[in-house]
Amino acid sequence: QLQLVESGGGLVQPGGSLRLSCTASDSRFEHQVIGWFRQAPGKQRERVSCISSSDDKTYYTDAVKGRFTISNDNAKNTVYLQMNSLVPEDTAVYYCASGPQINTVLAMCNRRASFTSWGQGTQVTVSS
Repeated sequence: QLQLVESGGGLVQPGGSLRLSCTASDSRFEHQVIGWFRQAPGKQRERVSCISSSDDKTYYTDAVKGRFTISNDNAKNTVYLQMNSLVPEDTAVYYCASGPQINTVLAMCNRRASFTSWGQGTQVTVSS
């Protein structure tokens, strides 16, 4: 398992941007799929976006396509989630997770049990 640390959350106005970071503090993202999930109050945790550390293939849920961008910096052991054009519905605790890549990015992102390491989460609040 990897130790994952998220950062970059905060309060932003609608239409604003934030960049979340997920760093593997004690290892490297080798042959992993790294995902961002979010959980709003009273709702189930949902997938947002995933990326393969091997080939950088990505997946985005429909609600964030065209607004969010996931990227991987292997030299820094860090995965980023650039979030633009934020709306109040994006308000949630955002979690980073990783798991050994044993299937396609899409298949793994659709199955939360694929992810064996989880961060503690970072709060994102979109409000005027």
